[in-house]
Amino acid sequence: MSGPTSDPSQPSFRTPARGVLFDLDGTLIDSAPDLVGACNDMLNALGRPPVALETARGWIGNGARRLVERALTQDFDGEAPAQLMETAYPLFQKCYQANLHRDSVLYAGAVKTLAQCQATGRRVGCVTNKPGAFTRPLLKAMGLSRYLDPIVSGDDLPKKKPDPLPLEHVAGQWGLPPAQCLLVGDSVSDFRAARACGMPVVLVSYGYSQGLDLFELGPDAVIDSLAKVLNIIDPA
Repeated sequence: MSGPTSDPSQPSFRTPARGVLFDLDGTLIDSAPDLVGACNDMLNALGRPPVALETARGWIGNGARRLVERALTQDFDGEAPAQLMETAYPLFQKCYQANLHRDSVLYAGAVKTLAQCQATGRRVGCVTNKPGAFTRPLLKAMGLSRYLDPIVSGDDLPKKKPDPLPLEHVAGQWGLPPAQCLLVGDSVSDFRAARACGMPVVLVSYGYSQGLDLFELGPDAVIDSLAKVLNIIDPA
């Protein structure tokens, strides 16, 4: 296969995928405003300075605990003391649970893309590193749960992305080899998980890529709209 393209109409980037898996944060939903808002509510309660939304957008993608550590240390690679995390993380959970979808929004084309994938008879699921206590209520509130089966959260299995286990788990549940599925995500964790199990992967350019050049990663395609997923998948 040739290198990645931002033009998914090219034949070399089409796939007959029988199952499509979607990441959540940064792919289907722009949840950064509420995630960062919860971080700032937590920081305020701890007497610490707030973080800027645009800065903290680049910290999302490796699970809630890593986001909290980055907020506490104001550093992407920061590691907060264990004792501080014992206080801060439950506080973040409480703050976020109270405002899961206050300012979060669906990305353009999310509902239409899921519905049309489902209408063609393909299996459609969600694999996220987000904790299950947040994943399912958020998807329900945003009207996406009806299209996704299964929904696999970051704490549902012993390992999460970039480990391939969640992708292999869903493919196995569908009775499909990973090569007959497609992962749509936005991050290096999505890319590595898919490549590790031989699953084609498409990355969206608008998500939480943590400043990485998605083209250099080498996914099968980079797209700027969820609607373009439908151009990549061959008719059933």
